[in-house]
Amino acid sequence: MDIQDIKNRFGIIGGSPLLNRAIDIARQVAPTDMSVLITGESGSGKEVFSHIIHQLSTRKHGSFIAVNCGAIPEGTIDSELFGHEKGSFTGAHEARKGYFEVANGGTIFLDEVAELPLGTQARLLRILESGEYLRVGSSKVQKTDVRIVAATNVDVYNRVKSGKFREDLYYRLNTVPLRIPALHERKEDIYLLFRKFSADFSDKYRSPGIQLEPDAIQMLSNYSWPGNVRQLKNIAEQICVLEKDRNVTSAALLNYIPNESATNLPMAISSNNKEDFTERDILYKVLFDMKKDMMELKKLVAEIIQSGGNTSHIMADNPHYINQLYQEIDETRAEPTFTIKKPSQSAPVDYNYTQEAEEIEESLSLIDKESDLIKKALKKHKGKRKFAAQELGISERTLYRKIKELNLN
Repeated sequence: MDIQDIKNRFGIIGGSPLLNRAIDIARQVAPTDMSVLITGESGSGKEVFSHIIHQLSTRKHGSFIAVNCGAIPEGTIDSELFGHEKGSFTGAHEARKGYFEVANGGTIFLDEVAELPLGTQARLLRILESGEYLRVGSSKVQKTDVRIVAATNVDVYNRVKSGKFREDLYYRLNTVPLRIPALHERKEDIYLLFRKFSADFSDKYRSPGIQLEPDAIQMLSNYSWPGNVRQLKNIAEQICVLEKDRNVTSAALLNYIPNESATNLPMAISSNNKEDFTERDILYKVLFDMKKDMMELKKLVAEIIQSGGNTSHIMADNPHYINQLYQEIDETRAEPTFTIKKPSQSAPVDYNYTQEAEEIEESLSLIDKESDLIKKALKKHKGKRKFAAQELGISERTLYRKIKELNLN
């Protein structure tokens, strides 16, 4: 069966090279029992390709079961897939066969396989390797002969690197990778699909046919279609039901296609040198500039300390930086740990003056510090020891003892 015959049989519309390549891979792998991992965006038609693989295989007379792994709760998915014994958990009033037992000799399509819990992934790996599994609550090994076709709309390998998906299971499922192109990658097929969908819905609702004006056709081709074929089909149905004018223009089409310009996603900013920067790049640049300024400030302080407070040579070498530092200190009203006398703006700046650094020796005794704090507290509260004790965060008895020990009477 050639590619066109497959398209006719399964209702696939389009002549995109990417689409033809995907159909060709499905056609070649179908007669084998190899596991297939189908990847593609949501709504791109992954389940259709699972049917192609099953119907063109030797298992076509067996069962085909499609399982949405993301729609089954984690607590019951093992029971759904592998079955359970009576009384194995609360509510298990009787034994139940799982999908792998029911589909023995056929095909199971695991959609959204990346959503499987890690424990279920281990059970699935055992089936792929040996065809064996255990029912929930049973110790008896069961055998099954099932072909697994899996699908996902996420990057499974990224989930492997983050520890959310088993690496050994990924390689067993990905024996043959099959990628379905997104609708925006096959622009030449968009109008063909719209015509097919609109004709089907016109027959279904017994309404006149829909005709697109050239500007509307161009708008369909230029739209990104985040919902892929599913979204295009929904819009075609809406137009067939709601549009009174059967010749649809781009202005009318805007009522059904979401406005992509209203997105809240970050926008790329173009600079004069035609380089693109994201918000993260801009933030990194600001942080690097801040780090550079801090390094320059540290270097300046170190030079002042090494020179013993003599800043004449530093100001002569860095007049612009010093003036900028003055300005920033004034704006933030910061109190620097060292002071440099700023020259008067009305007089010419003389960078050859010398400044003497005055060193004040401060007592570092804990007893002296404690005594000073108690004196300040008593003075603040006019000798009222109760309030002074509260100010110091100690009990009144402790304050009495401290006053006696430090001879502060």
